[in-house]
Amino acid sequence: MKLLVIAVGNKMPDWISAGFNEYAKRMPREAKIELVEIKPEPRTTGKSVPQIMEAEAQRILATLPQGALRIALDERGAHLTTKQLARQMQDWMRGGSDVAFIIGGADGLHEPVKNSAQQLLALSSMTLPHGMARVLLAEQLYRAYSLLHNHPYHRE
Repeated sequence: MKLLVIAVGNKMPDWISAGFNEYAKRMPREAKIELVEIKPEPRTTGKSVPQIMEAEAQRILATLPQGALRIALDERGAHLTTKQLARQMQDWMRGGSDVAFIIGGADGLHEPVKNSAQQLLALSSMTLPHGMARVLLAEQLYRAYSLLHNHPYHRE
């Protein structure tokens, strides 16, 4: 199983890349995290926000692999505890399909992308910068995997 992070944005600060890569490299082969960056639509073309979101949505949808479980990140999505995420991860691993987590750009995700997802997931009730969402998601996936395998990283 691969855990794909499909994220709009391709020029992240070094600390974002370093944080994401730190947690991604900790994951074992059977639950590898892979980042797929989507080029954001330029904001200087005179396009409206809905047009920008639609262009980014088309890039996202074209990138999503066939058969992958789609989880769109949205502050209005389901709020899971780390234990609940770990249980979901266990189910995903049993199912064998890749899981694609979709992170929108500066304006969020266009409705067709959200509607194509099997689940909406919130990392926080607060709106997060999309770069930070990458790092937080990678850390939580690592924490969930650690919890499933009784690794001491997760403490209660």
